[in-house]
Amino acid sequence: MKEKILRILREAEDYVSGQELCELLGVSRTAVWKVIVQLKEEGYQIEGVKNRGYIVTAIPDVMTEAEIGSRLHTSVMGQCCICCKEVDSTNNRAKRLADEGKPHGTLVCAEHQTGGKGRRGRSWSSPPGEAIYMSLLLRPDINPTHTSMLTLVMGLAAAKACNQVLKRRLGEKAPMVQVKWPNDLVLEGRKLAGILTELSTEVDYINHVVIGIGINVNTQAFPEEIAATANSMRLATGQIFSRAELTACCMERFEECYEIFSRTEDLSALKEEYESLLVNKDRQVKVLEPGHAYIGQALGINESGELLVKKEDGQVLAVYAGEVSVRGIYGYV
Repeated sequence: MKEKILRILREAEDYVSGQELCELLGVSRTAVWKVIVQLKEEGYQIEGVKNRGYIVTAIPDVMTEAEIGSRLHTSVMGQCCICCKEVDSTNNRAKRLADEGKPHGTLVCAEHQTGGKGRRGRSWSSPPGEAIYMSLLLRPDINPTHTSMLTLVMGLAAAKACNQVLKRRLGEKAPMVQVKWPNDLVLEGRKLAGILTELSTEVDYINHVVIGIGINVNTQAFPEEIAATANSMRLATGQIFSRAELTACCMERFEECYEIFSRTEDLSALKEEYESLLVNKDRQVKVLEPGHAYIGQALGINESGELLVKKEDGQVLAVYAGEVSVRGIYGYV
């Protein structure tokens, strides 16, 4: 009920009477009043005027099921939402929930991670109250060999969501978030987000896939070792953003992209849009493989999500993410 009251109050253009809320929700005035009190205790500024009703005048930047759910317009993604104050990592929590039978599209969010994970076992800095730490549980009915493409699907969806939120606030002067193949988002040439996909499979069957993403939203300072290469939406714009709004937007854009991907189990229908946001495209890159590195020009991706790199000798290679890193020859991008 809290989620429904929040949605009604947020979407209303004027005061909403207590009686109207009772009739819409089929509950008593006392029940409505108790929820209003709870929301005020959580930091919402709600003005109540006799004979007029309630209106929300300020919304805190909180990551709760009610706040995210009240902003969500999806059929599946995020409809089951679990928000935690603290977890070891949202990916680990989502995997445990998968084993407990939670459904496809379950979203796990946390204010703080004690053991945030990055790609290839790296840690992910996870201070509380500043960024988005979330993981999405999927139970896709696709060939297990196609699951690596889901990282790119999430990257595209999250970049689109970030750009939507930035443009909503700043208009056409908003900086553009781009994707850095295969699992990062970048803003002004520095890392804004990282994606980690983990899966549980049998030989020919997927038990579940968990896609985790951390987005630096309102972060104001980074650890010294990453300060030169990391960015946040707040640092880039001077603006504070609602993490719940961006989370809901990510779920909406992912649901759209996932539906397109599911029809073909490849990136054929998403390739053009992905490449339009691909920061690597047409740039010289250094491909770092275990024990080997080479320089070439990134041409884009193929329908399987592999990065096409034209080597200096003219040979074009399709680079599979796996244990490979791709960097600009002069730095991160």
